[in-house]
Amino acid sequence: MDRIIAKVSELRRTGLAEQARELLLKALEQEPNDAELWYQTAWTHDTLGLEREAVSFYEKSLAMTLSTESRKGAILGLGSTYRVLGEYTKAKAWLETGMDEFSDYRPFRVFYAMVLYNLGEHGKAMEGLLMELAETTSDLSTQEYARAIHYYADKLDQIEA
Repeated sequence: MDRIIAKVSELRRTGLAEQARELLLKALEQEPNDAELWYQTAWTHDTLGLEREAVSFYEKSLAMTLSTESRKGAILGLGSTYRVLGEYTKAKAWLETGMDEFSDYRPFRVFYAMVLYNLGEHGKAMEGLLMELAETTSDLSTQEYARAIHYYADKLDQIEA
């Protein structure tokens, strides 16, 4: 299976995702219990803009045992896909799962901010993005204001008298 997954990754990387999808679907017929194949198939469907089709592949992969890195990617992929499909409550739940399981993996926080925005929680969304910016920026001039950004991140609507 490692050889197939390496081939699929190369096909996706070089813009041949449809060929990768065909290869994965055939491989799944042979190895229906391979969680990694389910995840790679979901990812490839997402790459092709086939988000609705990707959902069932993500869900199947997550119901099985994935490597840590693949589980992280599958949770993020499913959460992001649900967001794109307008299923914000499901997206939020999956992204929260990802943040709980992988608290140091920052992409979950960014995608979570997007879904909070979609749910009308604009203040919480901005707060999350500002915190990420303050904690991760390599821009020296922004780093100088990191403490202030942290302080004001949850006080965007506050006005001093």
